[in-house]
Parts: sequence; structure tokens; C-alpha cells
Amino acid sequence: MRNTATLMLALAAALAANSAAFADQPKAPVSPASLGQYSAAAMDRILAGSWRSDANKARDKYRHPKETLAFFGVKPNQTVIELVPSTGWYSEILAPYLKDSGQYIGAVFKSTKADGSPNKYSKLYTDRIAKDPAQLGAAKVVEFDGKAPVFGPPASADVVLTFRNVHNWTDDGSADAMFKAMYAVLKPGGTLGVVDHRAKPGTTLEQDKDSGYLPVDTVVKLATDAGFKLEAQSEVNANPKDTKDYPKGVWTLPPSYALKDVDREKYAAIGESDRMTLKFVKPAN
Repeated sequence: MRNTATLMLALAAALAANSAAFADQPKAPVSPASLGQYSAAAMDRILAGSWRSDANKARDKYRHPKETLAFFGVKPNQTVIELVPSTGWYSEILAPYLKDSGQYIGAVFKSTKADGSPNKYSKLYTDRIAKDPAQLGAAKVVEFDGKAPVFGPPASADVVLTFRNVHNWTDDGSADAMFKAMYAVLKPGGTLGVVDHRAKPGTTLEQDKDSGYLPVDTVVKLATDAGFKLEAQSEVNANPKDTKDYPKGVWTLPPSYALKDVDREKYAAIGESDRMTLKFVKPAN
């Protein structure tokens, strides 16, 4: 009896320790309220993560990642595709956020261009993923052709996100194809989240060409023409200081500082660009 009692006590202690170790992990089924609380706590831990550089953390005040992802409704148990993640600023947040219960996928242009030369931006991204297997190792990378983009199997993603990329697609003529491909990869009822540099009201796409800024109605039309419905807009990434009339377009502002030291303090005081934040949905039926 003594051995049995000792064994039972040891088992109870082990179970208690195990429960404590995983107390902050979501359990199935999770109520929407509980999942929301878990998501917010997990995001706070990730934003403070040691794998994020001080320079990247300093941009949180302009990019508002916690509020932006909450607006888009990103949950840790979803499959999320980020298009053209560049050097991985948002990947450092999304990949660890989704690694336990969901899936993060970074969709990048093919690593080799049509002329056979390497795509340096795709390599920068894959190198960044490889450098931190503990936090980013669960991320998947999908390469696509910009002229005929496919981001994954049809209806396989819960959320597609793109940050400051649409202006590039309108400049190179690939925007229609990109939005159609985003629509195809999303599940019915899925979310498309778009953030981009917002042009002055009343300006046209032609007037803003090569400035980096985009009229909101241009983005809305691209999305709705592809089949999406605009569900909501947020001012979380607005910047009223941005006058949008700079010699080198949006790249005059930080972090690019295209004019280098010319009026640098002036542009630093303005901060990063004024941005639209648009949430679209793929109709469920």
C-alpha cells in the first residue's frame, strides 16, 4: 500500500507540473473569448522576443503589428500566407505566433529570375528564416511566378496578408493576377488583409505613379474585381503628418531616407508613411 500511495503521489505531482508548464497553451475546444485572450498574451510575448532586433522593434510604433493583426482577425490556429515578406519583418512575428497550432507561409518570387540571375530578395528572406530555426523553422516558403502567380492549393488558406506591396504590382502590371491568385488560395469566408501607402484623396493612380502611394479606391477595385468584398477599414496605421509630396516619393521618409542626410531630421519627425489598412473577405458562398 505504501508503494502504491507513493506512486500515486508522484503521478499527481507530475500531472500538476505538466499542467503548469502548458497553462498558457490553447486547448481544444477553445471558446472565442479564451482564444482572444491567449492570442493577445502570445502576441505581447512575441513582440518582446529576443530574436527581434532593436531596429525592428523600433518600427512597431509605426506598423502597429498587434493592432493590425487583431483587426485582420489573425488567430494562432490558422493557415496564414504573407505575400512578398521582403526581409521578414512580419515573419518574425507571424511565424512564432502560428508555429504551435497553425501554419505560416511566406510566398516569395522565384529565386531565379527569367534571365537566370538570382533574386536577391528571395535569398535574403530564405536566409533570414534559416538563421533562426527555433522561432522561424516551422515557416514554409512558397515560390511563385509573378506573371502567373499561384500561392498554394485552391481554398487552402484562412488568411492572406500583404504589407506595402500593391503599389509595386500596379507599377509592373501584375496587380490583377496577384489579386485573383489571392482569391483562389483563400478558403470561402477567408480574409485578405492589405496595408499600403495611402495617396491623397482625389488623386489618380496615374498621378501617383512611381511615388509609392496608392489611391484607396484603386486597391478596393482591384480586390472587388477579383471577387472580394470590402468588410472594414482601419485607421490604425494612419499618419496625418505625412504630406505625400516628397522629392523621392514615399521612400523619402524613414526607414529608406532616399535623400540620405538632406532634411533627415524633418523626415524623421514625420515618421513612416500614412497607410491604408483594408480588410476584405472571400464570400462564403
